[in-house]
Amino acid sequence: MTEQEAAEAFSGFAETAFVSGMERSILQVEDAEIIALYWERDQKAVEATEQKYRHYCKKIALNIVGCDEDAEECVNDTWLGAWESIPPARPEVLGAFLGKITRNIALNRVRDRDRMKRGGGTEALPFDELGECIADSGSGPEETAEAGELTALLNRFLAGLPEERRKIFVCRYWYGDSVSDIAERFGAGESKIKMQLLRLRADLKKMLEREWR
Repeated sequence: MTEQEAAEAFSGFAETAFVSGMERSILQVEDAEIIALYWERDQKAVEATEQKYRHYCKKIALNIVGCDEDAEECVNDTWLGAWESIPPARPEVLGAFLGKITRNIALNRVRDRDRMKRGGGTEALPFDELGECIADSGSGPEETAEAGELTALLNRFLAGLPEERRKIFVCRYWYGDSVSDIAERFGAGESKIKMQLLRLRADLKKMLEREWR
């Protein structure tokens, strides 16, 4: 399994682990109004989406493509993707829905860019780390598991983690945040975050080895 495939498999995890309680209820009320505009095919839906989620989606794209111009194109493609998907989709949490669209668009752009370079480009480091972890756990994914099965295993792994460890994992391997950004977010030193990520990958590898044995 390649780093690209590992990153795509991980996209099934709901990044709404960051949203809880009152924050979630407020977001859902606002999102419901925007989603209603999409179902009415009102162009104001796109305007409201861009106003609320532009920074969020661009951060995801920029972490993956590493270029401001490409990130802008990914964000613009996200609004088109949302317009084409809603309806029939009716997302429970619009931010999660948009984030997944942005992430997939950005990953596809990286793949296409690397093909044009005939292998000269590189994936973002977080996805290299995740891909190596999964590849090193054995031949199971290639021979016995579909991408959906890997996503289910990742979700199960994440569900069993304490909240802070889960958030650190998601920051690194869903959003593609740098170690320094994660350290700042959690008020920890970079060396501590690196060690936590190392242990998280080791724990994931052990779980996958058990499943694919």
